Amino acid sequence: MSLFLKIPGPILVFLGAFSLSFGGLIVKSFEGATLWQILFWRSVFFLIVVGIFLLITHKKNFFKSFYKSGIPGLFGGIILSIGYFSYVFAMYKTTVANTNFIIQTQAIFLAIFGYIFLKEKISKLTLASIILAFSGIILMVGNNLSPGQFEGNIVAFIMPISFATLILIVRKFPNTDMIPLQFFAGIGALIIGYFFSSKILISAHDIFLGFLAGAFQVGLGFILITIGARKTPAALVGIIMLTEAVLGPLWAWLFANENPPLVVLFGGAIIIAGVSLQFFDKKIIK
Repeated sequence: MSLFLKIPGPILVFLGAFSLSFGGLIVKSFEGATLWQILFWRSVFFLIVVGIFLLITHKKNFFKSFYKSGIPGLFGGIILSIGYFSYVFAMYKTTVANTNFIIQTQAIFLAIFGYIFLKEKISKLTLASIILAFSGIILMVGNNLSPGQFEGNIVAFIMPISFATLILIVRKFPNTDMIPLQFFAGIGALIIGYFFSSKILISAHDIFLGFLAGAFQVGLGFILITIGARKTPAALVGIIMLTEAVLGPLWAWLFANENPPLVVLFGGAIIIAGVSLQFFDKKIIK
């Protein structure tokens, strides 16, 4: 933990986004595991990593950290667990590019939810950002897709919506510790994966991929972002997180032979432009 604290916040956020960007490639690399088995084993190793991190940082106050997170932490964990499921489902059903670009709309949903629930005003620049981003979404989702891909695109929206909801909870309860909340989310995702799986035993190859996904891609990724965000301006965090949207499709193209249509890349570029535009708003940068 002390080693992480010595590293500049923006670098930690970048490393976290870099770790998360491998999610699509890992999901596409499973040989025989079903969607629910992937979710289960990913959650198992995610819980181990987050649990170890909590033990190291909280020591004797390990269980007390969960109690302190209270109802907001439990509710936020449930919401995030649904987001974890939607992420795996989307990656399983549609392209890595589609999923990554749609996830970046989390900043847009946050602005909309902030206006509805926290009475935060939406500036003209943010409104332009929302319109631009959603025009990119319409272009992507409206592209000629198979029923499975369309279904994956729709479910992918649950992830940015759940993340935006989570941020609203943190804003409402600023003293809520994010790490115990992630542990609750891992438990929720594990339960979903377990009950919907006909069996949980899979090949050693797929268990290893579950280990990479849970321990490094999601576990380490979110821990790095959580620590780095404490020392990095919110607007800068959002811009750095766009790294995931750029690198995710790149890994899938290089190592999984996934070539998204040009219209998807164009729509994704519009979404990223819309999200990036929002960070020029002086109110956000403050």
